[in-house]
Amino acid sequence: MRRMVLFCATVRAFRGPSLRVPRRPLRVSRTATEEQLAKYVTDDPSNNITPYIAGLVGRDLHRTANHPLYIVRKRIEDYFASLEDASFKIFDGEDPVVTTTQCFDDLLIPPDHPGRQKSDTYYLSDDLLLRTHTSAHQSEHLRAGHEAFLCTGDVYRRDEIDSSHFPAFHQMEGVKLFPDIDGETFESKENWLPPPGCKRGGGDLKKNLEGKGDAP
Repeated sequence: MRRMVLFCATVRAFRGPSLRVPRRPLRVSRTATEEQLAKYVTDDPSNNITPYIAGLVGRDLHRTANHPLYIVRKRIEDYFASLEDASFKIFDGEDPVVTTTQCFDDLLIPPDHPGRQKSDTYYLSDDLLLRTHTSAHQSEHLRAGHEAFLCTGDVYRRDEIDSSHFPAFHQMEGVKLFPDIDGETFESKENWLPPPGCKRGGGDLKKNLEGKGDAP
């Protein structure tokens, strides 16, 4: 069995360390285009996407030159590109519309998990939704044979808008596979943690994240 090590960084807002803002609803206006409305706001009984949310889809702030998200993304990607022990494939333009299989089932998220509820997630239909995390693309990249990759994108959750929450934010995710070790089995979490392969993966993750922290 191949062993996967994952890290995920989430960006919700940029905020100064000394800034204290009371948590209260904020009024934000944004107009969706006719194309966005036609694609994301439909008559499907399961659709709960509002025109405001539809207007947020496709902004690609993480791909907009000189935007803070773009700068952070490029610095992280450049660091991982400098590593000699793995070649990380870059994914940053995937469709935010995914299936429930991609977003939940492939990640072993149970049917009764709160994250699946319409109070937490934006659905286009019973089977299609706006991704709630970039992990929704893990299974397709792994099946395609990618053993090390970075995935960045906008994600959507039904958060109330206030000084530190917004329904559209960004994640960057890294995945790396390690070779299996003969004789190791992982029927449970308790069996998965002690083997040397797990320690090797954890050590590699710690080294890379600390290395990025120390990088200029």
